[in-house]
Amino acid sequence: MKFRIALVPGDGIGPEIVQAAAEVLKLVAGKFGHEFEFNTYLAGGSALDKYGIPLPQETIDGCLAADSVMLGAVGGPKWDQVPNNMRPEKALLGLRKALGLYTNLRPAAIQPALAEACVLRPDIAARGFDLMIVRELTGGIYFGERGRNEAGDAAYDTEAYSVMEIERVARRAFETARKRKGHVTSVDKANVLETSRLWRETVHRLGETEYPDVRLDDMYVDNAAMQLIRDPSFFDVVVTSNMFGDILSDEASQVTGSIGLLASASLGDSSRGMYEPIHGSAPDIAGKDLANPIATILSAAMMLRYSFDLAEEADYIEKAVADVLEEGWRTADIKAPGQEDWLRGSEMRDKILQKLV
Repeated sequence: MKFRIALVPGDGIGPEIVQAAAEVLKLVAGKFGHEFEFNTYLAGGSALDKYGIPLPQETIDGCLAADSVMLGAVGGPKWDQVPNNMRPEKALLGLRKALGLYTNLRPAAIQPALAEACVLRPDIAARGFDLMIVRELTGGIYFGERGRNEAGDAAYDTEAYSVMEIERVARRAFETARKRKGHVTSVDKANVLETSRLWRETVHRLGETEYPDVRLDDMYVDNAAMQLIRDPSFFDVVVTSNMFGDILSDEASQVTGSIGLLASASLGDSSRGMYEPIHGSAPDIAGKDLANPIATILSAAMMLRYSFDLAEEADYIEKAVADVLEEGWRTADIKAPGQEDWLRGSEMRDKILQKLV
């Protein structure tokens, strides 16, 4: 099978980690008899430097023509003083809009080999957890009407959701749960917010009529934040709004104790998605061969699973990563205190490639 992949390395460590993921994909393609065609495009600060805008039309067109998109990271202090409408981060919003990506999937799990790095109590970490947060990506308070009064001493941001927006992200959550443990937790604030009451009504109606085989429960967002610390093993798939998902997914990533290993996927109605690690551009270590490529490599595995329907190939990559970690290999960001035999980014990439041969 042949697939076209748009590579958008971005800024900071982005080019290093995207290149590592591309090398993994090339090897897997050869082993399983596929063909991956790669094309590289600029976005973020790198595009701002070259074109004067963070998201050139050429990049949008290239991503639309691709079967899927691999993104590194954008932004950095170099561009902190540019006007707000020209900030590198605007490229992310622009790509999501252009590609019609309204759902973000962010897995959070403890790698058994890294259980000691988990910030939770040892008895909680020992139970393990493997959850998926499904976040609505293009609605809610981040995209609602906003402004200030004439005096400038009061401001407002409006939360708004339609049934259609809720249904499409809930449907993604139910479908994801069917492939996992069959359990969806819908997170809202229905005791206070009218949008959350509509959210709850819509999710329950959809669950009862289309997904009666999936167990559904509700949880207020403040309780969900507590339960992620108290007993993350309770969760399978969590579906929630844009702002709540933003906060809870960051909390879940920290609970794992290994932010450098966490991937994400942004999806819409088509099979094309955008895949990226959750960490930032880390400009302080760019070009020093210190960047951990694992999160981006696992994002590539998500691409194979969710956009290309290549589950066996995705499993193959994930097992290679797990095996390398089980052998005790670590990059600087995940090494144990006092550990001296850690790997540079290129060395970690090579260890994973060796497992894939």
